[in-house]
Amino acid sequence: MNKMKAIVCTKYGPPEVLQLKEVEKPAPKDNEVLIKIYATTASIVDRRIRGLNIPFIPSVLLNLIRSTLNLMKPRIRILGRFLAGEIESIGKDVKLFKKGDRVYARTGSQFGAYAEYICLLENGFIALKPSNVTYEEAVSIPFGGACALYFLKKGEIRKGQKVLIYGASGAVGSSAVQIAKYFGAEVTGVCSTTNLELVKSLGADKVIDYTKEDFTTNNELYDIVFDAVGKISYSNSKKVLKPNGKYISVFTSGKAEILTNDLVFLKQLVEGGKIKPVIDRIYPLEKMAEAHRYADQGHVKGNVVIKINYKNNFNNK
Repeated sequence: MNKMKAIVCTKYGPPEVLQLKEVEKPAPKDNEVLIKIYATTASIVDRRIRGLNIPFIPSVLLNLIRSTLNLMKPRIRILGRFLAGEIESIGKDVKLFKKGDRVYARTGSQFGAYAEYICLLENGFIALKPSNVTYEEAVSIPFGGACALYFLKKGEIRKGQKVLIYGASGAVGSSAVQIAKYFGAEVTGVCSTTNLELVKSLGADKVIDYTKEDFTTNNELYDIVFDAVGKISYSNSKKVLKPNGKYISVFTSGKAEILTNDLVFLKQLVEGGKIKPVIDRIYPLEKMAEAHRYADQGHVKGNVVIKINYKNNFNNK
């Protein structure tokens, strides 16, 4: 029986519940591709599931839910929703991809990217990765880039608008700054002191240091206020919205639908130099708990990336 390394979520709780194990290596069905994973991320989605951290639910109730569910093993044993890698083999009915294709993907509800290999449906959320970036850079695109694209489109972004992005240095925010600029908006990024230069380098026309200034008192009105981290309310934001302006939040404006066409579009933007991936730190697979611990602190610049199969992952553009 073929084995592979994977990070298994042994129960709900702190990062230490993530443990390196040997599990069975999957084999592709007729309509699936087997991907050798080179990179994944410690995304907010994975960290929330691991710790059962659900926004807007009181901590007392969350603790009760955790204690109840920890009597059972987590339904999702191998987390990881985003990946970049190479197709190692394909099922006999696969037509869209071939062995050796370099791809990036969203796994969907099955998760499973915290492992050396994964099988995905060929018509799932898979696209050829941008050719001008590494696997580590490529995996930084599907979550932040696709979420930013979805919410900015939901806000009906268009050329000439004024857009404020709160949390402009995070995984979603750093992509949102660049995508909003691509659409021709005038962008104001809100972040902490240490991230001002990063946000400027991504193309923001103006930056606001939230530790020193309240964005609602700067006498500016915006067509879109995009809360990329879920930390500001509509009641505050409406103070700086134009009469028909829109408040969009990653937590309260619906679930981002990430489609294959979005991955293809983002690939084109990256290859065209319109957006660039932002990586804070890179960890090896066996340091997954450490990666989650760092990301949980809430001060990540862009993405925390996990490098897998790294002994064979050189010159990987």
